[in-house]
Amino acid sequence: MASFVTSGILPCFGLNSDVKPRFQARVQSSASVALKLGRLKPSIEEKKWVNDFGPKDLEPLWDDGYGTKTIKDYFDGAKEMIRPDGGPPRWFCPIECGQPLKSSPTLLYLPGVDGVGLGLTLHHKALGKAFEVLCLHIPVYDRTPFEGLVKFVEETVRLEHARNPNKPIYLVGESIGGCLAIAVAARNPKVDLVVILANPATSFGRSKLQPFLPILEAAPNQLHNGFLCLLSLLTGNPVKMAMVGVEDRLPSRLKIGKLYQNLMALLHNLSVVADIIPKDTLVWKMKLLRSAADYANTCLHNVKAEVLLLASEKDRLLPSRDEALRLKSLLQNCTVRNFKGNGHAILLEDGVGLLTAIKGTSKYRRSKRIDFVSDYLPPSTSEFKSFFEEAYGLLLYAAGSTMFSTLEDGKIVKGLAGVPNEGPVLLVGYHMLMAFDIYPLGEGFLREKNIMVRGLGHPDLFTGKLEDSSNEFAYADWIRVMGTVAGTASNLFKLLSTKSHVVLYPGGARESLHNKGEEYKLFWPDQQEFVRTAARFGATIVPFGTVGEDDLTHLVLDYHDMMKIPIVSDYIREVNSKATRIRDNSKGEVANQQVYIPGVLPKLPGRFYYLFGKPIKTKGMEDMLRDRENANQLYLHVKSEVENNIAYLLKKREEDPYRSLINRTIYQALHSPSSNVPTFDP
Repeated sequence: MASFVTSGILPCFGLNSDVKPRFQARVQSSASVALKLGRLKPSIEEKKWVNDFGPKDLEPLWDDGYGTKTIKDYFDGAKEMIRPDGGPPRWFCPIECGQPLKSSPTLLYLPGVDGVGLGLTLHHKALGKAFEVLCLHIPVYDRTPFEGLVKFVEETVRLEHARNPNKPIYLVGESIGGCLAIAVAARNPKVDLVVILANPATSFGRSKLQPFLPILEAAPNQLHNGFLCLLSLLTGNPVKMAMVGVEDRLPSRLKIGKLYQNLMALLHNLSVVADIIPKDTLVWKMKLLRSAADYANTCLHNVKAEVLLLASEKDRLLPSRDEALRLKSLLQNCTVRNFKGNGHAILLEDGVGLLTAIKGTSKYRRSKRIDFVSDYLPPSTSEFKSFFEEAYGLLLYAAGSTMFSTLEDGKIVKGLAGVPNEGPVLLVGYHMLMAFDIYPLGEGFLREKNIMVRGLGHPDLFTGKLEDSSNEFAYADWIRVMGTVAGTASNLFKLLSTKSHVVLYPGGARESLHNKGEEYKLFWPDQQEFVRTAARFGATIVPFGTVGEDDLTHLVLDYHDMMKIPIVSDYIREVNSKATRIRDNSKGEVANQQVYIPGVLPKLPGRFYYLFGKPIKTKGMEDMLRDRENANQLYLHVKSEVENNIAYLLKKREEDPYRSLINRTIYQALHSPSSNVPTFDP
């Protein structure tokens, strides 16, 4: 039996408009009971009560619930929701959403053709941490015209905006719900809206369903169930739906068994679709789709809101990929993300985390403007697995990273015990070729200490300049999910003021894009500003060295080689002419680094080594470090420590019997794939 909590936040469109709860009530019941509780109109004080008692922050690797709910849970909930009660459309909040963080914005989910409102079943727990989630339920036999639905959602949006004028309101519209979201946004250009469209039905006029509509109306009832089963199979990618909850790291036999079990459950539940959408309702929905698409297309130019569009390349009902390109050209502020293997019901399929997509495209904020520090949500367990085990798992396996740290007494130990747990901490070190070092570093801190290390990246990673034409969820999105912010002084100040662990590479792009023969050479600027910034916030500086890039790749073409190739050199000049210059006030080589992709060839992998030096406390040194000479002395000391750490690792790695990937693989085969491979004694 599905469980829901009635909306004590925004009005439910019910039969009794006089019901006014005196406090926030959480009611766990079946859907049919939860949806009959009437119109709820809490006061502003009651809304504030909800926010004041929510948690303030999330811990890294929090449980987002992905994989615990499947398409079967959607059907189980739908069976309860579709019981006719004669009521009009109304809002409900799934109880799985739980209590949101303090000051969380409101998210309104506008469903697709089914109208049930459970299209976010896989995402309830994750979204419930970041938003006050309300889902729209349109009963099976409701015949509210599209304009009526627009006015209903609009009323809710305006009420919420009046209560919280400084917070954004999120509209998540799927299929016909996308048309609804567009219409509401167009009619309310002064309201701060973030619109998220999942395969919107604005392209319904070009749908493959069009030729079947006259046949559908004339077909006998006996053929309706068969048509709906076929339509259901076309709506989503059955394999993608069945893959939800099936972990990649499972043995093949168990993975296939779990996939088969989920596929059988999916096929078994297809009969529920006939109850969700009877023939008369389906005919009505098709007409509603046509009017919704026409309405939305006439008002696209009026949409001022931020828009995130999620498009499936294998949508067999709508030309969603082509429609995404059209909408991006027409909407004023639209970001598109394409998903190759997904079908029309993208939010019920594997491989799409809605909250992850929102975070990765920098769409999550709690106020009028995004703050990459205060609005940041740390990675969940599923995001950790997706990034470190799937996207970059091969690199981490090949690197076989091992980390050492230095205790207060100067003793070097294996692991990160020497790095302070309490921030603010500024990790200052050498940047490997192509920034290979950042992935094992972030993974190591999360796995061993459950600490999120925040990085400072090139500003162009956050402006969309580096996006390619595929518009897929890729590197730039993932590093935002993993906590990287634009490398500006204000962001460094904010991170240290919030007692974060921050990794800083003074050599920046000059080190990570170095030329041949420059391995492990530091290219630091003359300015020592990070020392005084650390002292200003009493941060602990931890110098660290990394080695191993020469054991992973062979640099074949550096910048000088690239500039000798006519077409490539022109491309590099064009890219750099548009790139943001972040060190205009610096002197020397570090200020003039050109952005390019080096030509490298892989080697039989060796191993990455990290050594974090003895922590340097700056608390209480603020007055002393105001003197430029004192600050410079500490700056040179940090630089010298980094160089010493690199020299130490280069020497000691020769003693590691498991430096080679082959030796490490043999060790894990004889012991356990998850066992820690030994290394040299420090």
